[in-house]
Amino acid sequence: MNSKEFFDRVARLRKFQKEYFATRSKESLLRSIALEKEIDAEIERVQAILAQQQKVQQPNLFNNEYNQPSTRPHPR
Repeated sequence: MNSKEFFDRVARLRKFQKEYFATRSKESLLRSIALEKEIDAEIERVQAILAQQQKVQQPNLFNNEYNQPSTRPHPR
């Protein structure tokens, strides 16, 4: 899902939530719940991607390079 699709789904979610709280319509509640699940799944998907990117870019404190094994011989 791209950012525009995410925005549109959140806007639809808010519409159904407001409608539900105004009318207590079961249909609005069910639509809200379905959209919440979609949005939660997308948030989890993006968080996993960001966590993976951060993990790859984590600097190695011992040789000041990014997750690259040291090519220097180990001192004994």
